[in-house]
Amino acid sequence: MSYAIIQTGGKQYRVAEGDRLDLEKLDVAEGDTATFDQVLMVSDGAAVKIGDPVIEGATVTAEVVEQFRSKKVTAFKFKRRKGYHKTKGHRQPLTRVTIKSING
Repeated sequence: MSYAIIQTGGKQYRVAEGDRLDLEKLDVAEGDTATFDQVLMVSDGAAVKIGDPVIEGATVTAEVVEQFRSKKVTAFKFKRRKGYHKTKGHRQPLTRVTIKSING
């Protein structure tokens, strides 16, 4: 089973063909393909290539399935006995992709 470790949006992900992941928002339209060139490691089952820090010429291709926003995260602050409370909410924009191919 081949897999790769890619870096996007300041995070690292272990991906294999057919995987579906939620990444930080990418500026790619739904139905288009996104190419990740920050490949840190590639394994084809027998051999493993490790980059220093990335592997030159290695790419991972993914199809953008959906652009959406995650569930709301609520930040609630309060100070006891002072009558102070503050509520804030945040919804992170995400992109759902399906991995199509790993070219190591």
